[in-house]
Amino acid sequence: MKIFDLHCDTLGKALDEDKDLISRDFHVNIEKGLGYDAWVQCFAIFIPDEYRGNGAVELFNRAKDKLQNEAEKFKSKIKVCKHPNDLKNYDKNKCNIIFTVEGGAALGGEIKNLEHLYKAGVKMMTLTWNGRCEIGDGIKVENPKGLTEFGLNVVKKMEDLKMVIDISHASDALFYDVMEKTKSPLAASHSNSRTICNNKRNLTDEQFKEIMHRGGIVGINFCRYFLNSNDNPTISDIIKHVEHFLSLGGEKSVCLGADFDGAAMPDEISGVESLGKIYEAFLRLGYSQRLLQDIFFNNAYNFFLNFWDINTNNR
Repeated sequence: MKIFDLHCDTLGKALDEDKDLISRDFHVNIEKGLGYDAWVQCFAIFIPDEYRGNGAVELFNRAKDKLQNEAEKFKSKIKVCKHPNDLKNYDKNKCNIIFTVEGGAALGGEIKNLEHLYKAGVKMMTLTWNGRCEIGDGIKVENPKGLTEFGLNVVKKMEDLKMVIDISHASDALFYDVMEKTKSPLAASHSNSRTICNNKRNLTDEQFKEIMHRGGIVGINFCRYFLNSNDNPTISDIIKHVEHFLSLGGEKSVCLGADFDGAAMPDEISGVESLGKIYEAFLRLGYSQRLLQDIFFNNAYNFFLNFWDINTNNR
């Protein structure tokens, strides 16, 4: 089986704990993940809400340097996909990394820094975390508003750069403002169904369908608090979220967005090696190999290649 996961926080954890990306202490265990037929992993640098201005930019730069150094140090095991052709020609014997950002505060309120992120290889960015930043309001802001003037400039520039706009963590007000003022396909890299689990971090049916109809993707988050409301989630809860999105027509939109190393997992999930267990659970329920290949790999893979348009000269 092939794996394409849209979100993990392993890079930030390795930075905080001064450990290598291939540390066996993380959910994203490179050695175990290499057992799959192919593996593409989005590595996010998380910008906490207490980081703003230069502090946020400096945190991003530290993560950028960390990823660059690790890629050189462990080049036999990891490959950073900086160009669309790197992803098209992914290495079946390596962890193929896409660099992403969780929290638009990484820009420090300066539009010029978006080009800095892009040159560093960032291919996708959430506009906020849970709080308010220079771009707009996250899901924990009371009486949230949509895009700021700066935020509008950011999303327009992201579209120009072919950087994926990620609306996980966005408030409902921000979500709909982004939908109104952009045209490109969007991602919700690690968000579940609000119908199945009534948590503001999850998507309403309307939001999912808007992402789907625009050709976007949604990654199923394994965080135990977003799977059900009784704090005793299992793999069956992951399946319920997938099934609900499929019932809305999301066969080509549903992906994985596990949130490894950034969230509390269900007891049955120990890390990237557990993805095989989830795949087998779907098979036992009669899901076809073809559909599962789409959910576990193809949907995310095709989205990025189509978004970047590998026939152009995108950087």
